[in-house]
Amino acid sequence: MFSRRTTTKLVATLGGIAIAALALAGCSSSGGSGGSGGSTTISLLAGGNDPVNTKFANDMATAFHKANPSITVKVETRPGGTDGDNLIKTRLSTGEMNDVFLYNSGSLFQALHPDTQLQPLTDEAWVKDLTSDFKKTVSTSKGVYGAPWGTTFDGGIMYNKKVYEKLGLSVPTTWSDFISNSEKIKAAGIAPVIQSYGDTWTSQLFVLADFANVSAKDPNWSSDYTANKPNAKYAKAPALAGFTHTQEIFDKGLMNKDYASLTNVNALKMLATGEGAQYPMITAVIGNVVQSNPDQVNDIGYFAMPTDSGDPHATVWESNGAYIPKTTTGDKLTAAKKLVAFINSPTGCDLQNNVGTPAGPFAISTCKVPDTAPALVKDELKYQDDKKTGLALEFLSPIKGPNLEKILIQVGSGISSGPQGAALYDQDVKAQAQQLGIKGW
Repeated sequence: MFSRRTTTKLVATLGGIAIAALALAGCSSSGGSGGSGGSTTISLLAGGNDPVNTKFANDMATAFHKANPSITVKVETRPGGTDGDNLIKTRLSTGEMNDVFLYNSGSLFQALHPDTQLQPLTDEAWVKDLTSDFKKTVSTSKGVYGAPWGTTFDGGIMYNKKVYEKLGLSVPTTWSDFISNSEKIKAAGIAPVIQSYGDTWTSQLFVLADFANVSAKDPNWSSDYTANKPNAKYAKAPALAGFTHTQEIFDKGLMNKDYASLTNVNALKMLATGEGAQYPMITAVIGNVVQSNPDQVNDIGYFAMPTDSGDPHATVWESNGAYIPKTTTGDKLTAAKKLVAFINSPTGCDLQNNVGTPAGPFAISTCKVPDTAPALVKDELKYQDDKKTGLALEFLSPIKGPNLEKILIQVGSGISSGPQGAALYDQDVKAQAQQLGIKGW
């Protein structure tokens, strides 16, 4: 599966921000140090070292100092991916972590041993404003440890609204309606379902974006999956559906002819121009459309992966988190808590909206998506408002088989059947769980 760190990098790449990379470490504003003369200096570790993450951290530090002149925030950046994970784990274990750090939520957060290494934030005033989905991703049984930063985004089907309007189609809720729409689109000479295996990670969406539907049907599926219970396997319903749907799209000839080589960037151009009508995708990529086809960005809508039952739920990739380590104490802890709260203050929310293109709803009610956000964000909000959402599996289980994208390319290219692919992935998952040392495998 693609993990949140992969999609964070993707958002940074596609976010539409054209700025120069800043220095690896810098002070956002001048001020005293360590509480001298009534002032306090704290450090903030950014969510990466790419332009978007760097700009967000520095802009936030500058605005916070302006609102709190006695507190100076020094910003440091870090690598992304595994190198960044290892740096954070090392600093936490050696007691050298920054006073506030920005990192993933979900399974990667759980790997930080939050109960022993992070300051609990359960009693902070903003906690009551969190969505229940986000709270799950930054909590243990002992408390809440993180505040959100950045918007959520959903997985499902991005579609061209003008094509739908021209052909008189309605947003499908059942899988049979989705196939019916796709066949009508094909008859009109338009690519019904865009696939872009030139970027191999994009092959996974029929499976990954269906997980909220799996959870809705079996709320215990993720915990049973982690515990290796026989009912929670991809080779069995309800999780099998994503694999069989991938096969059906190929078998019925509903894909673009260049599916094997098409890239995500060019797939989005197809969708924006109406050359293709539907694209199984994460909405995080909408920032690329803002760059490539700004006049068509609002022609693109979103709907959750249809189900056999006709009661679809949107699969949500949650916001990242802002955390405070246990080593931050005294005046620095007071200042750090103020900074974490400031991220989701009116000023902080504006900064989040200005740094990148909102790709979905916020995970906290104090931040609002601007009216200028892409149209598909309103489609996503409806699922949130109707409480028809569910977390992506990576936020509920630490087990992520590394070969899912390759397996689904085989299924989506007619090399393997859906059930064969699902069985292969169950073996891939088993190997990964054993490597992680998870009990029961």
